[in-house]
Amino acid sequence: MDRPTRTFSGAPGIIDVAARAGVSPATVSRCFNSPDMVKPGTKSKIQAAANELGYVRDRMAAAMHNRFSGTIGMVVPTINNAIFSELIESFSSQLQLHDRTMLVASHNYDLELEASIIRSLLERRIDGIALVGQQHLDSALQMLKVREVPTIALWGYQPHAILPFVGADNLQAAYKITNHLIELGHKDIAFIFPDTNNNDRALDRKNGALKAMHEANLPVPSSRMHTCPYDIAESKRTALSILKQKRPSAIVCGNDVIAHGAIYAAHESAIALPAELSIVGIGDFAASADIVPSLTTVRIPAKRIGQIAAQALVNLNEQGATENQIKSQLIDTQLIVRDSSCAAP
Repeated sequence: MDRPTRTFSGAPGIIDVAARAGVSPATVSRCFNSPDMVKPGTKSKIQAAANELGYVRDRMAAAMHNRFSGTIGMVVPTINNAIFSELIESFSSQLQLHDRTMLVASHNYDLELEASIIRSLLERRIDGIALVGQQHLDSALQMLKVREVPTIALWGYQPHAILPFVGADNLQAAYKITNHLIELGHKDIAFIFPDTNNNDRALDRKNGALKAMHEANLPVPSSRMHTCPYDIAESKRTALSILKQKRPSAIVCGNDVIAHGAIYAAHESAIALPAELSIVGIGDFAASADIVPSLTTVRIPAKRIGQIAAQALVNLNEQGATENQIKSQLIDTQLIVRDSSCAAP
């Protein structure tokens, strides 16, 4: 087997790859930076040579010369459960189609921490950044503006958005699921939503649920409005406390994670679902179709949101477009009726 050819000691560079492939260093550079400009046969030879030599591009060196680093950042509130996992996976997969990688971090609904994370990502010369929602510290937005880093908001929709967005109308999603129960004849409905502080998506969902109740002239006493984090164990405890008192005929949960915990609480309380109690969620996350009973919910198309957002940021890099040229996209939600809801008893 031939020994790897290297011009200098240490890691192989484009000169080494060029020598192995029998092409010029400029052709190797074009192959990696503008592959559409290189013939398929030549690209195959260069890639084979790079693989044989163990060549790895120095993207940071390219970034220092005002070329792309090849890395896009994503900052999400949490990666602790299924809320954003599908979004992250689809975003990453779309970037990989364009030979881009991602750096992902979470701030646990702490906007001060989010600002710190954004600063750290900017220090790494990222090509763009995706944030969740429209609620961010002014200092964070200013850092992005000053450095002209393409930024896009995910997941949530706001009529007067600060950032261009790809997301769903969370108010409408909660309105749909609550109205579904109202149409089934439910009047005594309890609500379990996360803390709305620093979470514009949760606030929109809470407002959407209350809007549906208000339009149906159904009161929502404080005893029927509960707060719970996105955690199955915590939501189970919250639901158990609701079920030990005067039982409602239905529970609307701020997302599917909370709804799963409520279903477990109903099972532990020996309550027949949905004959004695309907439970619904928002999101249509993994396992929502397979839990028993299968969960009625509103589908937030996380995969599509991730794909569209990643492609938008790639386009900004490749076409030299500005953030203002990103067309915001509102993605439709869908009511998914399954076995966890039925007519009021």
